[in-house]
Amino acid sequence: MRPFLRYLPVWLAVWFGSVRAQPLQRFSFSRGLFGTEFRLILYAPDDSLAQRVRRAVDARMDSLNVVMSDYLDGSEINRLSASAGSGEWMRVSPDLFDVLKRSVAIARASGGLFDPTVGPLSQLWRRAVRRKVFPSRSELRKAHRLVDYRLIEFRKTGEADTGLYIRLKKPGMRLDVGGIGQGYAVDEGMKVVQKMGIRASLLDIGGDILVSGPPPGEPGWRILAGAGSDTLTLSLHHAGITTSGATHRFLEHDGRRYSHLLDPRTGLGLLHHARTTVLAPDGTQADALTKVFSVAGIRRSRRFLKRFPGVKIWMVEERKGRQESWRNL
Repeated sequence: MRPFLRYLPVWLAVWFGSVRAQPLQRFSFSRGLFGTEFRLILYAPDDSLAQRVRRAVDARMDSLNVVMSDYLDGSEINRLSASAGSGEWMRVSPDLFDVLKRSVAIARASGGLFDPTVGPLSQLWRRAVRRKVFPSRSELRKAHRLVDYRLIEFRKTGEADTGLYIRLKKPGMRLDVGGIGQGYAVDEGMKVVQKMGIRASLLDIGGDILVSGPPPGEPGWRILAGAGSDTLTLSLHHAGITTSGATHRFLEHDGRRYSHLLDPRTGLGLLHHARTTVLAPDGTQADALTKVFSVAGIRRSRRFLKRFPGVKIWMVEERKGRQESWRNL
């Protein structure tokens, strides 16, 4: 899978100190995944169990790749997009049903600041940033007419997972779960780890981090959030944390600098630049809400935050050369 957040910087670093003598050993594995790096760190009694966990998690990640990647021609999400406007109810896997259900819930709660139907706009904007050519008004209008999370319909027949169906109401719609998929993947990977009896683990996909119980003898996993001299050390367990922010990836047009981060309401990159860290009960929320709050900006995010219980935030925002910071971490 090519990356969901390929051009977003990883502002989160994980610190691991020496571990006191104990029966459990620390194991660390890494591989390329979703166009970025995936790390799995866990504490297990022996290498045999650690390797079994690694293989099981890798298999789960690979299965999600062929479901959620909008870069794979044969992926399940692309087959669903291809059915848009046909009137046909497409039978889908529990994974695709679940991630789209959660995406729509966040879209609704945020008033459309996050939208899983943003595919036509994200493709247009990716091409514009890559080629340094601003999209035309007609291109933007055409793509924007296809973006509306309310045009996704869900149907569940019976109790079996095989009775899950989705219909996309408008021809030309294209789904894109890039703003939530890595968070969803670490949540699913953690389920595998815990089912196999591992109580202390960390999963990290390109800066989308999820931790379970703390390392033995420690109160939590030590996470360094921020950048440069503006940093904060957190001790976390049973939580997800993600940071997104502006980088060198941008597009200049008529004297304005547009971020690579897309506003689904306008179809354009953000004109303000924000570095947003979200701490949430799970990886799915942490991933998606970094996009919501980045698009909203600090003022609107203060109001939005109450809609998402258990979520904490740290934002550094720059508008017209002025920088403002806000956090409740």
